[in-house]
Amino acid sequence: MNAILIDSIGYGGLIINLYSMSTKGEYKLRLISLIANVIYIIYGVLIIATPIVVGCTIAVFLHGYHLRRLKIKKNNND
Repeated sequence: MNAILIDSIGYGGLIINLYSMSTKGEYKLRLISLIANVIYIIYGVLIIATPIVVGCTIAVFLHGYHLRRLKIKKNNND
């Protein structure tokens, strides 16, 4: 795959991750960070960087867990 395209995927994940840090509210931050980490996983696979893939996979599960917890908490409060 073209190196410019691969780098673009990595920078796309970076931009989305930085945007997530500027959002208000834990739910939105975690959702956008989860999306960014999925993009980082794709990037890590393309550049064959196991630490990126492993770290971002763990982050996806952690964000998913907390998103589910926040959703359950919101439903219990309704």
